[in-house]
Amino acid sequence: MSQTDQPLAYAHANRARFVTELREFVRFPSVSARPEHARDTARCAEWLADHLRRIGMEHVAVFPTRSHPLVYAEWLHAAGAPTVLIYGHYDVQPAEPLDEWHSPPFDPVESRNNLYGRGASDDKGQLLAHIKALESCLRTRGSLPVNVKCLLEGEEEIGSPNFAPFLAENKKALAADVIVASDTTMPGKDRPAITYSMRGALSLELEISGPEADLHDGHFGGIVHNPLKGLCDIVAQLQTSVGLITIPGFYDRVREVSDEERAFMASNGPTDEQLLNTAGIGRGWGERGHTLYERATIRPALTITGIAGGYQGPGPKSIIPARAVAKLNFRLVPDQDPLEIDRLSRDHIARLTPFTLRSTTKLQLAAKPVVVDRRHPLIRAAAAACYKGFGATPVFVRSGGTNPAVGAFHYELGLPTALIAFGLPDDRIHAPNEKFYLPNFHKGIATSIWFLHEVAIDREL
Repeated sequence: MSQTDQPLAYAHANRARFVTELREFVRFPSVSARPEHARDTARCAEWLADHLRRIGMEHVAVFPTRSHPLVYAEWLHAAGAPTVLIYGHYDVQPAEPLDEWHSPPFDPVESRNNLYGRGASDDKGQLLAHIKALESCLRTRGSLPVNVKCLLEGEEEIGSPNFAPFLAENKKALAADVIVASDTTMPGKDRPAITYSMRGALSLELEISGPEADLHDGHFGGIVHNPLKGLCDIVAQLQTSVGLITIPGFYDRVREVSDEERAFMASNGPTDEQLLNTAGIGRGWGERGHTLYERATIRPALTITGIAGGYQGPGPKSIIPARAVAKLNFRLVPDQDPLEIDRLSRDHIARLTPFTLRSTTKLQLAAKPVVVDRRHPLIRAAAAACYKGFGATPVFVRSGGTNPAVGAFHYELGLPTALIAFGLPDDRIHAPNEKFYLPNFHKGIATSIWFLHEVAIDREL
């Protein structure tokens, strides 16, 4: 009998209960960005810690941070075997706009093999798949094939501000051979994927201010510079009409990708048509000379994610607003340093700011880009596990998204991360009606079981 037979059979027999527990997990409105949900986020962390204790994990602890807690657990009785560190996050994006949800975001609903709810795919469903794999092994064999540590955070959706410092302070306790995480998407239901590259990110808040208070535009329109107009002028000058970023020095460190790598991406990644269909739009936009997949992964980008200023209510209001704010999000590629881009951006914004207005730029998030060697033994183990869990050979893909924790593992601990995707492109993460395809939940559990055993037999790690 194979060592995986009993755990796999247990996971299959307990599918209904696992989904019930996932629904319970999704019910917590663990929105890390909202102070009013701090208590809900802490309750979610305690639920997760209790769950880990009940399945047989040891030394379970909830570590407070300056914001939301980290959950830790371990099982270290596999003498001579490698150590796997499982990462995931239990915090979620805000659910707004609420009126666009077909069902309440924190009252998960199952329909047509999907579980709908905020965080169902990003990242509670994908995270719970690994926890259920641990349970399946511990409840049937009483042991794990490798040593395991779990580090689960509640701040990923706000840039993991306390994660890298925690790693730096606890390097010895968190020592491992490999990291595994599932917080990404696969191209389709029958196409498992391993992500080997993620872009970095830099989020800034730009405030333009003018008069001390709102002014009557009948009295002062035409003689007082409007901060909202000034903000729009500045933001418009940050990039060209096709998305090229105009900040001097911005592209100086962008790593050029070889023709061989671009050919690999073309044969493994999504087509322009597939990306447009996923986005629900008819035409693409952006930097010429690159496919849409390349624009979203190996090229940097700037997105204006929010802008506010002046009167927002019904009907007119004759004012010149005292201030206006824009939120800027840069996606960065190797070898761009987010702190250097922050400096370059501030300098350029200062040059663009007219003497009649004042500008203030605040750093909100900084994360470095990461590239993992596809030939690493860990990746071989992950690929073998995907094949056995999904019954198909996985594709290796780049992601345009960012996970600050992956960068922290890479730069603080010097460890590669196997990003095994269980989500789908149409899971609507960060949007209303987020869902998780439940067959992927069950295949994800099987894949995680296989991964633990594949790592155990790969002595090159």
